[in-house]
Amino acid sequence: MTRRIFRSICLVAISVFAASVALFLLVLYDYFGGVQQRQLQMQTELAAHAVANEGIAYFDGLNSEQYRITWIDADGAIIYDNWSDSTQMENHLEREEIKEALLTGTGESSRYSTTLLERALYSAQRLPDGSVIRLAVSQHTLLMLFLGMMQPLCIIIVIAGALSLALASRLAKKIVEPLNALDLENPLSNDGYDEISPLLHRIDSQQRQIKWQSEELALKQKEFETVTENMTEGIILLNIKGEVIGINRSAKRLFGADASCIGRHILTVNRSPQIAELFSGAEAGRRTEKMLDIASGRYQLILSPVRNDAALSGAVLLVIDVTEKAKAEQMRREFTANVSHELKTPLHTIAGSAELLANNMVKEDDKMAFYARIQSETQRMIHLVEDIIRLSHLDEGASDLKREPVDIFALAAKTVESLLPEADQARVDISLTGSEAIIEGIPQLLQSIIYNLCDNAIKYNRAGGSVAVSVKTQKEDGTVQLSVADTGIGIPSQYQERIFERFYRVDKSRSKELGGTGLGLAIVKHAARLHNAKIELKSVENAGTTITIIFPG
Repeated sequence: MTRRIFRSICLVAISVFAASVALFLLVLYDYFGGVQQRQLQMQTELAAHAVANEGIAYFDGLNSEQYRITWIDADGAIIYDNWSDSTQMENHLEREEIKEALLTGTGESSRYSTTLLERALYSAQRLPDGSVIRLAVSQHTLLMLFLGMMQPLCIIIVIAGALSLALASRLAKKIVEPLNALDLENPLSNDGYDEISPLLHRIDSQQRQIKWQSEELALKQKEFETVTENMTEGIILLNIKGEVIGINRSAKRLFGADASCIGRHILTVNRSPQIAELFSGAEAGRRTEKMLDIASGRYQLILSPVRNDAALSGAVLLVIDVTEKAKAEQMRREFTANVSHELKTPLHTIAGSAELLANNMVKEDDKMAFYARIQSETQRMIHLVEDIIRLSHLDEGASDLKREPVDIFALAAKTVESLLPEADQARVDISLTGSEAIIEGIPQLLQSIIYNLCDNAIKYNRAGGSVAVSVKTQKEDGTVQLSVADTGIGIPSQYQERIFERFYRVDKSRSKELGGTGLGLAIVKHAARLHNAKIELKSVENAGTTITIIFPG
């Protein structure tokens, strides 16, 4: 801006100076031309008066180099000329000044030379005898005047130019200085030019609007980041080119990416065919879903196009962890198959036994054995159905069961006492140690946990073995630990992670022989989960198993 002002001032100064010089020369030329013309008229009058009195004798000894004096007869013939031979000169009757003098008594005219560098001024006056006396003088033209003044003009131009440059530079800086000193953070506090006051008010208004919009945008950005960063689902924002413009923490963790992926194509983050197909669908403006296995999990990928006024501007990739859902569906299918299988076996046994009895195909002495088998299989089905109902109830959250303070030690004592006949029959010694331990819980579910753990410890023990039930409260954190340890057959390490699954049995033949439904530990797992309890399992094959339930304090 300073340069533009500087150039403008210089241009104005030069233009004004050039115009002033031209005007000055024009006025000066016109003024001196008028003076010279008047002097020529006066000299013509004097010469005419002298010639009229003295005649040709007036020119004797006359030496005039400045003025050209010509005496012309009334018929235009030259009588006398002080610069040329009168006999060689042409007739002057047609000359403008001569014609005017013969007509009016005086005449004037001017003519330029062939080079246009000089102009001749003529003044003529008619004498009493009818002849005309004419004086002429040479005058430089305006061009010659300019050329003659070139040297002083150049000096003046140089001085004026230098002065103009200095003043223009200083003036430009002085004009711009208040503008450079403007405090745009506080526009209304400036004492600048009145002409920029509307601009400062506009800037102040826009700054307040921008500040408000920035605060709103920052708040929305913070809210968006807070929501997305704390989501378990992964979110990736893509532009129209498929480049990542935003990614939350969950997506970074799932794809093993970091902040450097911003600005890179999505296929550089994950090159799986599913994502390539998803992006192809988004380019066509379609919402696309795919399943992708990442590490040990299964994830659902949903890519939705984002439109701005019907134009595709980007896409949002949502990554949902469906591992548990997939496992639940798998477990549900297995559960249905297992239930069908578990119910089919006793039903076939009951149906077969009943058919033999109905057709009198059983000896009288063997009928009691068939009746006992029917009763046993019926009881097994009843236990199985009860366990399925109980487990389904736990799946639904058991919201109808009330929580109350429960003494785990007292509850364990009752359970152990109820299992003493079963332990004696299996020749297993069962004992309880510990002290009072109160927790907030559901008595029915807590009793189910203790019963199933102790029942399994007795069933899968060996003759002469033992079951040790322990209840204690940890002083450090106030947690209550229920521990059931046996000296039974133990659980091989490869099966330990699955024993809490429904209908899962390590030794299927022995489990059925003992009347197990395969749902006991699944019930324990769900009941413990409803109490926010943690399950710990320690087992050594052919050495025994210890299961500990840790209830929060």
